[in-house]
Amino acid sequence: MEFTVQKADLVRELGLSQGVVEKKTTIPILSNVLLEASGDRLSLTATDLELGIRCSCPAKVKKEGSGTVPAKKLLDYVRLLPDGELTLKFLDNHWASITCGRSRTKMAGMSRESFPELPPMPEATAELPAPLLASMITKTIFAISAEESRFTLNGALLVIREDEGAAPVSVMVSTDGHRLAYIEHTGEVPPPKEAVRVLIPRKCMAELVRLAQEAGPESRVNLAGDDNHLFFQIGARLLITRRLAGNFPDFERVLPRDNTQVATLDREDIKAAVERVAQFADERSRAIRILFSANEVKVFTSSTDTGESEELVPSTYSGPDIDIGFNAAYLIDFLRAVSQDQVSFQLKDHKSAGELCPVGDPASFRYRYVVMPMRI
Repeated sequence: MEFTVQKADLVRELGLSQGVVEKKTTIPILSNVLLEASGDRLSLTATDLELGIRCSCPAKVKKEGSGTVPAKKLLDYVRLLPDGELTLKFLDNHWASITCGRSRTKMAGMSRESFPELPPMPEATAELPAPLLASMITKTIFAISAEESRFTLNGALLVIREDEGAAPVSVMVSTDGHRLAYIEHTGEVPPPKEAVRVLIPRKCMAELVRLAQEAGPESRVNLAGDDNHLFFQIGARLLITRRLAGNFPDFERVLPRDNTQVATLDREDIKAAVERVAQFADERSRAIRILFSANEVKVFTSSTDTGESEELVPSTYSGPDIDIGFNAAYLIDFLRAVSQDQVSFQLKDHKSAGELCPVGDPASFRYRYVVMPMRI
């Protein structure tokens, strides 16, 4: 195999494969990227057996073929080459010869035969605007459980449905058992060929955001699935992930229905207050207390080991005083994820889950963040 490719094109596609390539593995081939030259395209494939990516870029193919080389080593080296064209040729011993200007390099590769085959993508069943999917992911990914034993919580639930006589609805939900992030969007999505209800693993979600950002604001995501895999096609790039098995919890039961006490605050003010007070919270529990009183919210904590801190934040609140404990890190995650100037805390009492929402979302969006209270 021999081809010539623009350095910038190769660096771009190699960079997108880095989040998929297995960094520490007992299977050396998984640290490699598969290069396949055919027609006027160079295809790149990487996988860690759980997640796979296939992308391509234009190339002048002198001799068609394929081979594998270490993905990180190739990217690190090619980045250092001068801008312009480079030529890559695979030798009989599976090594790759790279020529660029006055640079001549040989890189040890491995046989293409031992590289895992990725399954072909079946017919797409749904389509989403890439920026919409990326936005939904960034607003839910932080609430996914980090405990590997709770495998049904190691991803987010994506639901796309078309209610009779209404516009399609897209929903994404994640939870770790202590908090729940829920975002719903109506319209802007073509009616799905069939209702979608799939669990997307966290690692796949992170790569989808990268691909969506790279593809641009007008790009679309085509979604398909088979018995074992989910497929996300964004332009010429394909992301494949193994399905998460099991049933996602009944999140509808968790969403509060009677949180009638509402406090509206400036997002930057409450975020800064929580971040400062959290410096003095217990390092293990991250617990802080928030006192909601007339037109004011007090954020405070006290620890015999680290000290104490208190912040006052103006609010529009006229209900009864509520003194409630929260994990500060959970609040900060939400406050960093939203961009609106104001947020609302919706409460029932100090023993019930609190709900946070951005103020000023368009009618087609609904973002809800539910946090369980802490006893302090």
